[in-house]
Amino acid sequence: MKSAPTLAPAAAPAPFLAPVLASVLALAALSAPALAAPELYTLDPGHSQILFSYNHLGFSTGTGMFSGFEGEIRFDQQDPAASSVTVSFPVNTMLTGWQPRFEHFMSPDFFGATDDEMVTFTSTGIEVTGDRTALITGDLTLNGVTKPVVLDALLNQAGIHPMENKPWAGFNATTTLLRSDYNLGLYAPFISDEVAVTISIEAMKAE
Repeated sequence: MKSAPTLAPAAAPAPFLAPVLASVLALAALSAPALAAPELYTLDPGHSQILFSYNHLGFSTGTGMFSGFEGEIRFDQQDPAASSVTVSFPVNTMLTGWQPRFEHFMSPDFFGATDDEMVTFTSTGIEVTGDRTALITGDLTLNGVTKPVVLDALLNQAGIHPMENKPWAGFNATTTLLRSDYNLGLYAPFISDEVAVTISIEAMKAE
């Protein structure tokens, strides 16, 4: 009876192939797409606004607005959690629709605002909650007090602006602040301590 033929062990790659394999691996690494980094977007001051509202003695809803402010977003569409946002504006750019109300808000009863007193927000983290939604945590400085807040944010749209012909993005966000947290609690709770904040911004890709 014939014995089964034995298989010879596979030959090891010839030594001269090692440099060739190394070159192929290097080329493959170079051709692989690089990880996208967040891209810088600057706010469009003409189409960005912050609205706030509060209950006035149960009789009406008072409102106010900030607009025309500056800021920037480092926007990563592939990894939104890697994005960030910073915004700042003078408190005396507040719009109330009635000059005596504005003057009262700027008085020592509330802000006692100087010309250079700023409101600032700097994000510290983003938790993605859906395809177009996220919770943005950040530090809000208001009336000289800095506290963490959470914005419930929605990406409205990102794409090419039809008139500017450049990348554009738009976001909405909401949160609720307590006036008393920022030493602005005069007349609470008769005038509500809670202030509802609605934010809508547009931003353009920086040149």
